[in-house]
Amino acid sequence: MTTLGPVGVYLPISFTRTPPAESQREAVRRLERAGYRTVWTNEVVGGKDALVQLAVLLAATERLTFGTGIANIWAREPQTLHAAAAFLADAYPDRLVLGVGVGYPQQAEGTGRDFGSPLATMRDYVGRMDAETWPPAPEAKYPRLLGANGPKMLALAGEIADGALPANLPPAFTAEARSVLGPGKLLVVGLAVVPDPDSDRAKAAAIEKISGTLNLPTFSNALRRLGFPLDDVAGIADAVVAYGGPDAIAAKVREHLAAGADHVLLMPPATDDLTADVAVLEELAPAFDGLG
Repeated sequence: MTTLGPVGVYLPISFTRTPPAESQREAVRRLERAGYRTVWTNEVVGGKDALVQLAVLLAATERLTFGTGIANIWAREPQTLHAAAAFLADAYPDRLVLGVGVGYPQQAEGTGRDFGSPLATMRDYVGRMDAETWPPAPEAKYPRLLGANGPKMLALAGEIADGALPANLPPAFTAEARSVLGPGKLLVVGLAVVPDPDSDRAKAAAIEKISGTLNLPTFSNALRRLGFPLDDVAGIADAVVAYGGPDAIAAKVREHLAAGADHVLLMPPATDDLTADVAVLEELAPAFDGLG
């Protein structure tokens, strides 16, 4: 059985630059030594294949579980995604979680396809993941999560997947997600973090971070539905971003766990200095001792 632990981290790599493989290997080894049990990676359609990346990183570590947050459906055919994930699950049992997301219309257009209805598109994609192929995919099992920031996608995740992965939303949404999914599904929550002991500077950075997120309808619609005035960016940042020192960040993690999350995925800022970014995560790690 895949064991994520209560807290995991994104490998802090930006969408615009991919560090050398050896730098990434060393980064995940350091995170493993720091006590993290799960590391997650992003994906750039046409720029970085998350499954290939995880094959390298799984081989470089001994115990870490890895997850895709999120593997984009426009990057590959569904049967190919399942075959790749099943092969990794066969090679590294209980160390892979596959997060899958529908992405955005621009990503579909970039691959020459029609975005369509997100729900219908996601249902069709996941349904075709298990279509018969020749040669058949390995029979190894792995958890599948759907990226879900709204009630309809959450309901679909509860129906056709093993759980959901919402992100950049407050603990109130985590509680709603748990209610929609029910007790038997895996709920991973992506939490933006701004580690900085200077509280004023950290809050300013949190406000700046969430300002960009509010431009995306998926997030703004969810926050509006939960009763957040969209012009109160500072209030939204307080609810959505974990900022400040280790204790403040750990407190926000506990809020999501108490609201029903099984696992909180820390999403830190990523600079062009992977070594320095990982050092920040190493410093945070002791704050999560005792969470499970």
